[in-house]
Amino acid sequence: MKRLFFIFISFCMAAALSAQLQERMVKVNVVPDHVDWKYELGEKVKFNVVVTKNRVPQENVTVWYEVAQDMMHPLLKDTIVLENGVLTLDAGTMKTPGFLRCRVWTKYDGRTVEGRATAAFEPEKIKPTAVLPNDFNTFWESAKQENVRIPMNVKLRLLPERCTEKVNVYEWNVQNYRLNSRVYGILCVPVKPGKYPALLRVPGAGVRGYAGAIVEAEKGMITLEIGIHGIPVTLEPSVYASLSQGGLYRYQYQNWDNRDEVYYKRVYMGCVRAVDYLCSMKEFDGSNLLVQGGSQGGALAIVTAVLNPRVTGVVSFFPALSDLSGYEKGRAGGWPHLFRDSTDAVEIRKKKLEVSSYYDVANFAKQLKVPVFFYLGYNDMVCPPTSTFSVYNVITSPKEIVIMEEAEHYAYPEHWSQALQWIYSKQGM
Repeated sequence: MKRLFFIFISFCMAAALSAQLQERMVKVNVVPDHVDWKYELGEKVKFNVVVTKNRVPQENVTVWYEVAQDMMHPLLKDTIVLENGVLTLDAGTMKTPGFLRCRVWTKYDGRTVEGRATAAFEPEKIKPTAVLPNDFNTFWESAKQENVRIPMNVKLRLLPERCTEKVNVYEWNVQNYRLNSRVYGILCVPVKPGKYPALLRVPGAGVRGYAGAIVEAEKGMITLEIGIHGIPVTLEPSVYASLSQGGLYRYQYQNWDNRDEVYYKRVYMGCVRAVDYLCSMKEFDGSNLLVQGGSQGGALAIVTAVLNPRVTGVVSFFPALSDLSGYEKGRAGGWPHLFRDSTDAVEIRKKKLEVSSYYDVANFAKQLKVPVFFYLGYNDMVCPPTSTFSVYNVITSPKEIVIMEEAEHYAYPEHWSQALQWIYSKQGM
């Protein structure tokens, strides 16, 4: 049973990866004319376009293209036939730090195929548009104090089918935010008696179950992988599919006009509570506790480290909820893009901007005091690089960044492995 379970988990992980990194027979290859994709302000960029089939350039192919600043409306757009299979686009320049993106499409066998490339103009100079509220820390300290008064009421259920010779695996849940509201996850604890470092894994957006970080635990650490929706993480997949289209549909857009009712207030407190629990375990070594996540999880990792000072390190891949107000200043804002093409009335929009500043990762990042491993891709249009750089640039604690220029909203296996090695090094493993 254990072997079948791990085969199933491995299959699911491979399927998820292939969904992100599909190989195509026909590709639209777009590259800027600088090898590192970086430009100085005022320097002009050219994008070279080639459509290939089986890696062979194709002639007389019809393509259409757009050139725009990161997530903004197109500055250039046209449709053209590649008579000799190659196109060079003069895309202009930028006079302020940011990103200029070229997107090109063609059709093959009835399907639309896209390629894109994004030129970076002095991104290390991007500053957040988010304004730090005067009572930012007071607001969150008050929220934490309210949470502390709620008993954890820990519940653990051994999952024998997931346990290994080295690790005991539990479904875990504790009370959080209000009485009878709970946060759920998968806790993995080494079988061998002793003291261990800990890793909290926080989730990307969506509604799903979780397998737990079993492999990492087998290396010699306590791991806790949590969900954020207050529901068990061991249910049938059909339940999550129904909830994602039912009660949890578009949860990320809920209640941004009231700072105490935003969906993420309970989520942020759940992450803090998870750290509290890990620190209370007799098996915890008392000094090494890292938080890891990507996208929504990348945001939660940074937030958790600021709200709970017992965190000793952060791995954040392309964090969401970053510089949400960017669109108000004529540039990209972070996922979930609350203010992009908003149709809210002026007063409602103003209120949402005020509330969002309490949840903006850029405002948390300014207060980080622990080492950070950061990753992003220039082609990401879910968590755009303008928004993620606005976070990275304000971090003053020890930090390192890995940039995969061509990456969209994904990371290659090598980069996840690199982050894991960083975690191991911080934990002395």
